[in-house]
Amino acid sequence: MAAHRKPRQRTLPGTAARFSATLALAGAATATAFEGPGHAAPAPAPAPAPDDVRAGADRLHREAEAATEKYNGARERAERARREAGELRDEAARRTERLNTSRNALGSFATAQYRAGGLDPALRLVLDSDPSRYLAGAELTEWVGDRQASAVAAVRRQMRELEQVRAEAGRRLAELERQRARAERHRAAVREKLAAAEAMLTRLSAEERAAYSGRDDAPADRAHRDAVRRAPAAPAPNPRAAQAVAYAYGALGKPYVWGATGPAAFDCSGLTQAAWRSAGVTLPRTTYTQINAGQRVPRSRLAPGDLVFFYSGVSHVGLYIGGGRMIHAPRPGAPVRIAPIDQMPFAGAARVA
Repeated sequence: MAAHRKPRQRTLPGTAARFSATLALAGAATATAFEGPGHAAPAPAPAPAPDDVRAGADRLHREAEAATEKYNGARERAERARREAGELRDEAARRTERLNTSRNALGSFATAQYRAGGLDPALRLVLDSDPSRYLAGAELTEWVGDRQASAVAAVRRQMRELEQVRAEAGRRLAELERQRARAERHRAAVREKLAAAEAMLTRLSAEERAAYSGRDDAPADRAHRDAVRRAPAAPAPNPRAAQAVAYAYGALGKPYVWGATGPAAFDCSGLTQAAWRSAGVTLPRTTYTQINAGQRVPRSRLAPGDLVFFYSGVSHVGLYIGGGRMIHAPRPGAPVRIAPIDQMPFAGAARVA
């Protein structure tokens, strides 16, 4: 009989094997039985370690948050394009009405001249069918005389300006469609990342998932939360910053929902935008635009109300409250909370007012 050769198996060391199994999200493979010697069923993949699961979920949540900020930016640009296109359409309608009024006035004048015999007979056939058609002719000023030359020039200018407005409205509508398409792509990316993170977290026990989400289920968790909230806060540098901080405190415990700007739920930049909006200050929508909305400040000079940013891509933001702490909306499943700013890689800070 021919010898049976066992297929070579590629193996990965320790943590790498566990993490690879985690990212596959496929569960345990079903063993297939073979007859005869030398065909033992492969051993099931080892269960991923909780630390590997949490690290993988953290990475997916960071990627989802980066996609969320891109979605927020595309949606903001789409809204701006929609608003500007609407304004341009309204402007085109107003200009059209003014142009028609001017055309009718000149048409009435030309018709009066025609009836009085004041026009060249060669032009009468044009005016018989449509008295306003002469407006497009190069000889118009000769037809109506010097007395109407300025009015004719004004009508022609109105026609050119109307075409420019209509063209710009068309460009803004095209931009609107481009930004809508971008937003949909980013929306799909967010959903994909969050679904993968959720599938990964099913590998954890209920207790481990509760710890990862940061829910205040255990008495020790509640005691820690209450102690953090009772800790004295540094005074805000001005009334507007104080109002922004107060708003953020009022948002504690509210859920993270990507794309949300309050008041019932927030994402990270939605929370900071809403907090400063309550103080009468308008911030841009995304983390990568909010960081340029105020004066940059070093970490050593942070004051309550400052915006603090994290990760190399500036994909996360919180509101500084003093004492090395911030209020932020962390991720789906983790409500708005107080956290130390050294919890994540610091990327910079901005002082809004």
